Amino acid sequence: MNLALKKTTCRVLVVSLLALSFQTANAGLIGADQAAGPAPSPERALVLGTLDRAEVAAQLQAAGIDPRAARERVQTMSDQEVQALARDIQAAPAGGMSDWGWVAVVLIAALIWYYAIRK
Repeated sequence: MNLALKKTTCRVLVVSLLALSFQTANAGLIGADQAAGPAPSPERALVLGTLDRAEVAAQLQAAGIDPRAARERVQTMSDQEVQALARDIQAAPAGGMSDWGWVAVVLIAALIWYYAIRK
């Protein structure tokens, strides 16, 4: 009986080795873009690029916000929130001139006209 058990065990092992050898693995190279995952949306890239600016980082620190924490919060925002924030960034005036800035420009122009051109 001992010999029959050994023969059966050997036959099972041979069959299992043959069955397992037919599975193949395919190895190949992948590109860097596939390894890095999907690219961030252009809106998210705009917001993160804005956070990278030195002026923005200085204002965040002045307000008591860590710039790295702000970046992490942007990463966890939903796509709709990021799109709304990107629209606000794009709609903001470039020089940051408020309504009082326009009043100052008109007042200075009026003073220049009064003193330079009128006399």
